[in-house]
Amino acid sequence: MFKKFKRLIIGKPMKSTEAQEQKLSNAKALAILSSDALSSIAYGPEQILIVLASISVIAFWYSLPIAVGVLILLAALILSYRQIIYAYPGGGGAYMVAKENLGTKFGLFAGGSLLIDYVLTVAVSVSSGTDAISSTFPELHPYRVWIAVGMVIFITLVNLRGLTESASILAYPVYAFVIALAVLIITGLYQILTGHVSAQIHPAIGTPVMGISLFLILKAFSSGCSALTGVEAMSNAVPNFKDPAPKNAALTLSVMGIILGLLFTGIVFLCYWYGIAPQEKETVLSKLSSSVFGRNIFYYIIQAATALILILAANTGFAAFPLLAFNLSKDKYMPRAFKVRGDRLGYSNGIITLALASIFLIIVFKGNTENLIPLYAVGVFLPFSLSQTGMIVKWLKTKPKGWMGKLAINLTGALICYLILAIFFITKFGQVWMSLIFIPLAVYIFHKIHKHYTAVGNQLKTDISEKLSTITSGKNIVIVPIAGITKVVKQSILYAKSLSDNVVAVYVGSSQESIKELEKDWRKWDTGVKFVGLMSPYRSVLTPLSQFIDVVKEKADASHSQVTVIMPQFIAKRWWQRFLHNQSGFLIMANVLRRRNIIVTIVPYQLEE
Repeated sequence: MFKKFKRLIIGKPMKSTEAQEQKLSNAKALAILSSDALSSIAYGPEQILIVLASISVIAFWYSLPIAVGVLILLAALILSYRQIIYAYPGGGGAYMVAKENLGTKFGLFAGGSLLIDYVLTVAVSVSSGTDAISSTFPELHPYRVWIAVGMVIFITLVNLRGLTESASILAYPVYAFVIALAVLIITGLYQILTGHVSAQIHPAIGTPVMGISLFLILKAFSSGCSALTGVEAMSNAVPNFKDPAPKNAALTLSVMGIILGLLFTGIVFLCYWYGIAPQEKETVLSKLSSSVFGRNIFYYIIQAATALILILAANTGFAAFPLLAFNLSKDKYMPRAFKVRGDRLGYSNGIITLALASIFLIIVFKGNTENLIPLYAVGVFLPFSLSQTGMIVKWLKTKPKGWMGKLAINLTGALICYLILAIFFITKFGQVWMSLIFIPLAVYIFHKIHKHYTAVGNQLKTDISEKLSTITSGKNIVIVPIAGITKVVKQSILYAKSLSDNVVAVYVGSSQESIKELEKDWRKWDTGVKFVGLMSPYRSVLTPLSQFIDVVKEKADASHSQVTVIMPQFIAKRWWQRFLHNQSGFLIMANVLRRRNIIVTIVPYQLEE
């Protein structure tokens, strides 16, 4: 039943040879990997206005020079990540750049930041999408957290079906959003040029503002830079592009940068000209759409497209997180499970981990994007800063043709990114302090995982030049725990006798009567195997059996013999039937596995009904 349900939801398994068919075309990659960056237009301009509104609406004209600053940083990042794509076509983005040029520790800080960033990408995007829905339908506001959780589950299931299939489904809302905002900007500009919008509803550029300071302008600038989140996603996902992957990834990144720059500039300018001010229960984009079109069909189309892309922007995280986790796992800094492809050739363990983590954040923060965005931005700009610094070191070391120009690009990007990080920590420390705990904690976990894998590798390494010694059957002591005389016990005893002449069947009873009764039946059965009955007055099977095994092991060590424990285990035909039986066999096996130099073997018996 479970398999049928899984096939219905996820689809039929795909062969490993079909991996090439899962590569993305430029059009699909633009949709699936730029949805995060493009969706941030819905809240990036609003973050600028929220900061400026703390002074006065007169300060809103500062949003224009701030937008120019954001565009300069966007250009530097696009040019920089184009270089990273060509330099590191295997993907990994900031993690690979920092690890190779700055050292493993810096690489792990970048990798940990990005992993946290992608979790926040999903949480912020989906939460922002539900905000857009509740702006349109205020009666849904109390249910926005559970709406967000449902959306994450939906996107997870879509991604588990495979990369190209999810791209095919999610491309339409992304392009619909781009077209909708383009229509909004063109219509708004037309109304301005034709005099339908009064010039009195916004402050004139250059109007003096009491209380304004460079510090506050920088704070607004850093908040507006949240619109640049997701720019790095394509450098992490280069292997997902069709060949030639680097060329296609670089071209798609450039197209995304142009679209993002035009839409961001257009929305900031219209918000200024129309005198749009942020409100608690209505987004800036909703107010702008209402001002341009009124509450007609065009308004609802824009709101629907905005809600969809904000929700589906989470897909950038689902596309990039599993690949980054794969690269970290390949370097033994994350569990090996993240290297395993699922039925549909996606890294499903990474997809599921991302979904669970983002759902946890949405519930903890109650879907409040205002609380999540600063933490989100730190997770973005720390890898930005490290990748820029790494590329600076690379150009200084290698000095390829035209390296001075490349160095200038990365140097500009690095200085701005470090400035933004500093501003975030100074102005919003109360919201971003958790990054000082989570990121170092992630790096610590990476080191512990790597240390474990290294230790395991050293312990399991064997010298093939040494002759393999064998253990004769007489030196192998086989212990078979039994709960009675059954077919599974019969099968286990036959297997045990094939391994050794020294086999002991061990029964743990809660009374002397039960032990004597089974011993009597055992003698009648005439197995040729010694029977040992252990009394357990406290009804524990594990304790007396463990003590018996320890005694046998001690004697075996003295005689240089091998101890093997054979676990008879019947397997229920249907999954739900497993809950109808106690799992004492697995508990015994888990306990024995902790002991050194004891071989544990399961002899399964398949039930037919």
